[in-house]
Amino acid sequence: MKRRHFIKTATTGLLSAPLITNGIITNFHNGPQKESEFVKKIKPIGRILEEEGYYVWCNTPIYGKDGKVHVFYSRWQDEYGMSGWISKCEIAHAVADSPESGFRHIETTIKPRPGLFDATTCHNPHIQFHDGKYYLFYMGNSNGRTNTKRIGLAIADDVNGPWERKDTPLLETGEPGAWDDHCTTNPALLKHPNGQFWLYYKSWNNKKYEEATGGIRGNRKYGLAIADKIEGPYKKYNGNPVIDFSYLGDNQQLEDAYVWFENGLFKLIARDMGFYNHEYGLLFKSKDGLNWNKPEIAYYETDHYFKQPPKPKHLNRYGRLERPQLLMKNGKPEYLFTTSQGGKYNTASGYVFKIEQE
Repeated sequence: MKRRHFIKTATTGLLSAPLITNGIITNFHNGPQKESEFVKKIKPIGRILEEEGYYVWCNTPIYGKDGKVHVFYSRWQDEYGMSGWISKCEIAHAVADSPESGFRHIETTIKPRPGLFDATTCHNPHIQFHDGKYYLFYMGNSNGRTNTKRIGLAIADDVNGPWERKDTPLLETGEPGAWDDHCTTNPALLKHPNGQFWLYYKSWNNKKYEEATGGIRGNRKYGLAIADKIEGPYKKYNGNPVIDFSYLGDNQQLEDAYVWFENGLFKLIARDMGFYNHEYGLLFKSKDGLNWNKPEIAYYETDHYFKQPPKPKHLNRYGRLERPQLLMKNGKPEYLFTTSQGGKYNTASGYVFKIEQE
């Protein structure tokens, strides 16, 4: 199907609205903003992991075998500013008795390794538990730039480690000229009902990135890679990218996806980068994990939930929530973990919402 070819679909039923089919958005303009049921259920709790001397980003939570809540998060020293994530980041581990109690830093779990694919930064943690083991997906790079970002994996029998890290990435970039020839990043893993492991990842085209001008360079899309075992090997889906907003113009895109399966539907939450605006979260639904409906609003900007002092000059992402991750319990989302600039030290920290159950 060509990018600008429109297909009419029925207008009845939950998922019979216009679809994003193999990455092509069909039969709709962005239109009125639509709230999801998800956004109506989230209740703000507050900031976590405000660490003096650090920017904190990418908070991914999980319940440990000890019943406590463990969070793996990106952090880098504040002397490097917000841009330190790309070349100075490490992944740390914190624990709390509950999602609404204070988190205590335990240790740095993953540090850059000179000479390997994650030599200069380790970022974007995403934690999962399967078959008695903990799997910590992340992004590493080797030159302090975006073009060497690759998805890595660390494995442990216990949430406190020790962690065994793969020396090579799980997923490489596409061939030169491909939509994903620039990087592989923002890992989001789903164990499919059929037993396979589906790894969603973000990327963009290198040439378009290098030639782009303006504040946002390159158009971020989402692809899918599939494996029979969680450790791989992963094979890219032939219909990639599975979510692609580029056809809409104005460099509309998304990032920071988290995907799960609930009540017979695949669901994906991500950060909006121009579909509605650059402050909201987006919620997608799908019957097959490949064809996604028009996104609804998953969450709003920070001012909708809490008040902050005026924007400091050095924080250019102030006022929005990024890197949504879910704390799951019995197969359902219980808390939403995000990150946001600001806080006690005018750097960045995590921010948590409770998800009210039906």
